[in-house]
Amino acid sequence: MTELLSVINSFQELDLETEEMVRKYFIEEKFQKNEFIITEGKICSKIYFIRSGLVRRFCVEDGIEVTKWIYTDNQFITSLSSFFEQKPSFENFQASEVTILYSLSYENEQTLLEYDLFSKFYIKLLRLYLSKLNEFHHFYTVMNAQDKYLYLLNTLPQIILKAKLKDIASLIGVSPETLSRIRAQIN
Repeated sequence: MTELLSVINSFQELDLETEEMVRKYFIEEKFQKNEFIITEGKICSKIYFIRSGLVRRFCVEDGIEVTKWIYTDNQFITSLSSFFEQKPSFENFQASEVTILYSLSYENEQTLLEYDLFSKFYIKLLRLYLSKLNEFHHFYTVMNAQDKYLYLLNTLPQIILKAKLKDIASLIGVSPETLSRIRAQIN
């Protein structure tokens, strides 16, 4: 719980009462390698914080799994439209290794949002995530595969260090063989 509270307090310092409510409502969960956390077609009822591990977000397109992102320690994850609108998810989240998460149910999120300091944290977090998402899509869509790999290597090295080669290749839109050539050119 220390990791979660540290991240929250880096956005918004909580008072003791709010901190206790965070401790009460966030529940530790453990997922084994390849276990699904969020499943396409089902309503996502939780938002998660990754204490440790690796999570792959992917969609199935024309029968092929396409990795959309890979998440590592100290990140929040959820199927955004599914969780916030309580409608079926169009994507899957799967543990790529043994992963320990703190989960917050939709109902308990509503309760925590009644605490002003938690609401302030949440607004700051969502603003940052929306800003980063916008920036990422702007730059990432115009990059070639080598630039995408270098971007990940320089800004998110955990992904390069921990994720499977095939998942990184899928994320940047190339075959594993092409990714191997890119890596050989860079090293």
